[in-house]
Amino acid sequence: MLKALSPASIRPPFARYSHGIEVPAGKRLVVCSGQLGIRPDDTIPDDAEEQAELCFANIAAILAEAGMGLGNVVRINAYVSDRAHMQGYMAARDRLFTGTPPASTLIIVSGFTRPEFKIEIEAIAAG
Repeated sequence: MLKALSPASIRPPFARYSHGIEVPAGKRLVVCSGQLGIRPDDTIPDDAEEQAELCFANIAAILAEAGMGLGNVVRINAYVSDRAHMQGYMAARDRLFTGTPPASTLIIVSGFTRPEFKIEIEAIAAG
């Protein structure tokens, strides 16, 4: 279903993501709000990778409501509050997205609504 778009005329991606993803006509789209690394009991892990895993688990739960999964994700926008958190985010992303990697943007921001949050991730899925 998903086709990665990686023109030979531009530099290959810096990491495991696609420059673009083609979504075939007639597919449904699901747009997920930014998810934070917080558990249902309101606890927040200190580890950036664990926060990223929780963000992706939340996204997976949202997608499941629409009969989709992480394999349907075509676009990720991720925000980290420090360069030091990039590695944990990328480790979680690369472990969870084993098929065609989605298009992806990673932005370093000055912070989130609460100082303990290190990562926020939003996604678009098609299926």
